[in-house]
Amino acid sequence: MEGWSFLSKHGRVLLCIVHDPGVRLRDIAASVGITERSAYGIVADLAADGYAVKQKDGRRNRYQIQAHLPLPEPTSQQLAIGEVLALLAGATAGRQLTRGNLPEASTIPDVATTRSGGVSA
Repeated sequence: MEGWSFLSKHGRVLLCIVHDPGVRLRDIAASVGITERSAYGIVADLAADGYAVKQKDGRRNRYQIQAHLPLPEPTSQQLAIGEVLALLAGATAGRQLTRGNLPEASTIPDVATTRSGGVSA
C-alpha cells in the first residue's frame, strides 16, 4: 500500500518550480517521484489553468508562477496560490515569489494582515 502525501502531485510540482524556475522536467519527475511524461502533463495542466507561464530560455524552459491567482479549491477562494506556496516553501522561496517570479503589479499579501481584515500592500 502506497502512503499518502499532504500535497497533491500538482502542488509538489509547483513547489519544485518555486524553488527553481528553470527546473528541468527530469528533475521535477525525480523530486516528485513520477515519470517525466507525468511531470510534463502536470506542468501542461498548470499552464493551461494559468498558474504557471512557460517561457523559452535558450534550449530550456523557465516557469513563472502566477501567485496572485486564487487556489482552485472551492472552499479556499480567499487565498492566493502564492500565499500557500510561500508558507510551504519557506522564507527564501517566499521572497523569490514576491520579487522575481511574479508580474510586477502583483505581490503576495501578508497572510496575518489579510486574515485580520487589514489591507495588504
